[in-house]
Amino acid sequence: MNITIRPETEADYYETENETREAFWDLFRPGCAEHLLLHQLRQSPAFIPELDYVACDGAKIVGNIVYSKAVVKNDASEKTVLCMGPLSVLPEYQNRGVGSMLMAATIEKAKELGYPAVVIFGHPDYYHRFGYENAEKYNIQTAEGKNFEAFMVLPLDKEALKDIRGRFHEDSAFNLDNDALEEFDRNFPPKEKHKREGQFE
Repeated sequence: MNITIRPETEADYYETENETREAFWDLFRPGCAEHLLLHQLRQSPAFIPELDYVACDGAKIVGNIVYSKAVVKNDASEKTVLCMGPLSVLPEYQNRGVGSMLMAATIEKAKELGYPAVVIFGHPDYYHRFGYENAEKYNIQTAEGKNFEAFMVLPLDKEALKDIRGRFHEDSAFNLDNDALEEFDRNFPPKEKHKREGQFE
């Protein structure tokens, strides 16, 4: 395996959407919605092309990571932060360091671009290794005013982050419609959906 990391191009979009679909299929729900989320994010002003990277094994795309702008609001201010995801890796390439390579490359790029922090919902056991911490430590709550272990912040500029506190709001592209999902999914090869233990839906 000889993995290279490079910026994504528009010519890669269908392949990465299909790769994302394969990576998330039946993971959190029967089928998945992350490929539609990726598609919607790319059409949003919040999408950051400079932080859109792919991992390749030769000419084959095996992973993808994207970021979008989000905000942390309180009664006195509204500050821009990053929202990471989806981060996807083909099942046969998972647990082989591909996701870590994508994370490492883009975290450095995000620092260069001057963003203060990345906020995510994810698995703490995986993301803690990259420096993500419970958002409660930084006085950041979900849009509903809650905190829990899966809601995490990666500080990129600790000085700038001192001035950011309040509720986190991701872009409207994260609002997914089931009818739109069914229609969008017809663009890809047919796959059978399965109900499995541990899914959210």
